[in-house]
Amino acid sequence: MTAADPVIEIEDAYTAYEGADRPTLQGITLSIRRGEFVVVGGPNGAGKTTLLETINGMLPITHGRVCVCGYNVKGDGVPVRCRVGYLLQNFSFDPLTPFTVGEVVMMGRYGKIGLFRKPGPEDREAVFRSLTLLGISDLVDRPIGQLSGGQQQKVLLAQNLARNPEILLLDEPFSNLDIFSREAINRLLSRLAGEGVTVVLVSHAFDDLPDRPVRVVVMMDGRIVLDRESAPGSVAAVIRGASGIHA
Repeated sequence: MTAADPVIEIEDAYTAYEGADRPTLQGITLSIRRGEFVVVGGPNGAGKTTLLETINGMLPITHGRVCVCGYNVKGDGVPVRCRVGYLLQNFSFDPLTPFTVGEVVMMGRYGKIGLFRKPGPEDREAVFRSLTLLGISDLVDRPIGQLSGGQQQKVLLAQNLARNPEILLLDEPFSNLDIFSREAINRLLSRLAGEGVTVVLVSHAFDDLPDRPVRVVVMMDGRIVLDRESAPGSVAAVIRGASGIHA
């Protein structure tokens, strides 16, 4: 796969949740290249989270084709998820969760370590590097359940970075963060995109997007209604205009 090849290819895809009366995604076609920074917007219920779950091979595809990093997600979900980092929306840990921050971040390495191997120096270095990138290396021995929501959010992002992903799927990654943390993480995401990591971000917060071209994908009723490049400062207006949402 060359740098010019798409790392995400979706062709006329329909996906549905179990028991749903109709597909949540309907006829989605989308191609995303390595290193693109993509913001997915639209109203609640438009299918934004479903799109991320489809890319990550978590939903049955009832029609069409979805390929990620050269793998068809229908039959190759495991190698896809080894190459993709996926930050869930509003995930939080119970205060009694019996894992430290370091252990939670190390879980991001399990796909590379394998079932019966212990973490080695490379894995420990990946964990330390990810914690340092997020500015939370001092929390490594803290119980995850005793952290604030914003700290837990950073730990989960560090967990995804520890796997050295080719693609980062981020669902509302700024929801628990203060403005300073949002700015720092956007700088980090911009740097990663510059290094070739594909970033696909679902968010309602567009005030601190990185200073780089942003591709905007707007969804309505399970379909893509707009797909264009935008300057970072114009993203909110582009999404509002395409969604019919007025400030």
